[in-house]
Amino acid sequence: MARPVRHLLVAGLLVVALAAVPTAVGGAPRADDPSTTAPAGANPDDALRLNQIQVIGTHNSYHELASDPERILRGKILGSAEDQFEYEHRPLTTQFESEKVREIELDVFNDTKGGLYAHPLIRQFTNGGPYDDAVMDRPGLKVLHAQDVDYHSTCLTFQACLGEVKRWSDAHPTHMPIAILVELKDDIIDTGGITFVHPEKFDAPAMDRLDAEIRNVFPPADMITPDDVRGSHATLEQAVTTDGWPTLGESRGKVLFLMDNSSLRTTYLSGHPDLEGRVLFTNAQPGDPDAAFVEHNDPDVAQIQALVEQGYVVRTRADSPGGEAVTNDTRTLTNALASGAQWVSTDYPVPGYSDGYHSGGYVAAIPGGTVGRCNPVIAPATCDSAALDTNFSPAPRAPGIDPPVGALAPTTATTAPTAPPPVGSGTAPPAVAVPGVASFTG
Repeated sequence: MARPVRHLLVAGLLVVALAAVPTAVGGAPRADDPSTTAPAGANPDDALRLNQIQVIGTHNSYHELASDPERILRGKILGSAEDQFEYEHRPLTTQFESEKVREIELDVFNDTKGGLYAHPLIRQFTNGGPYDDAVMDRPGLKVLHAQDVDYHSTCLTFQACLGEVKRWSDAHPTHMPIAILVELKDDIIDTGGITFVHPEKFDAPAMDRLDAEIRNVFPPADMITPDDVRGSHATLEQAVTTDGWPTLGESRGKVLFLMDNSSLRTTYLSGHPDLEGRVLFTNAQPGDPDAAFVEHNDPDVAQIQALVEQGYVVRTRADSPGGEAVTNDTRTLTNALASGAQWVSTDYPVPGYSDGYHSGGYVAAIPGGTVGRCNPVIAPATCDSAALDTNFSPAPRAPGIDPPVGALAPTTATTAPTAPPPVGSGTAPPAVAVPGVASFTG
């Protein structure tokens, strides 16, 4: 499901806007293997490892809906494909507390001087008014989906997002470990002669700043790092395929960070072979010395089960915006859960989020209603899902998108909002749609 953000025709949109753990060597045994059965009365925190659980996560966990004028403008270009931007999440602490989420995704943009993302073009050309300059003008990593196109976030900076996680974690020290998937965004989306904000590249110094921002919020005792897992083993991969991951007891109240970008793995490893001294687990492949985490967004049951049985941790997806929720198609969700992937990501973790699609109420949740569950592939037979995490307080139904703008656009407006004329010209030129597909990912 590494579907490029269903990011279809973003280029054309902006032109119009501007114009107008395993216990045995060789891998973890399956749940039905008698050797995994813990002694009667054993403390589950000692008998279960981090990789022997399964939880729900959220995709682009910071994401808010754009303003109505922005959504209408995009919808007039994208048509029903605008549904792919039509998802929203409540604040991170609400997701942890009331939506049983234990994995989140943050998209981060490098902004060493500050102000690079303070004036989104689509906001300017829909008369969106002032943005939060006091925050966006400060140096530091920013959290948003796509520069100039889709920027609304419940927490504007990486530090702010991490601060939310830290405060909730400190208040709930018995929670299962929270995984934070970090996608580093630096793609350029210029097209049709139009120049948009050029993100700063994530070079080795930027990677150091990324780690520093994380350590500024989380002290070593609050994190699970590659060094923690590797221990005395020669490589990280050797560690996870032999001794395995920390126990649940050793992992409670902690966070771990995962890198989404396999393309930037080598840069992150530069000067840190096998991730020595680094914070994030890279998105590597079996056989790599730094292999511990594997992203496998298309939930191929057999392939993911094989990875899980060997001791790797895996993130997969149950759905994507504008996809499964539209028709209440649960086949991908079923495969994701059956695969044993430790983190199953969704945009619809509780009832309400898919209401606008009139699909029958698509929800991606752990079967049985628990916060997490015993991993269906490798958990010991004595594992009790209900005992894994009780940090949960119900909240009112999530706000639905009613209906998606892709359906509203034809009847809500007949013309796109008028764009200001380009600097130095008397009037704006006619809108010209430019075909193209953005290269950034979801």
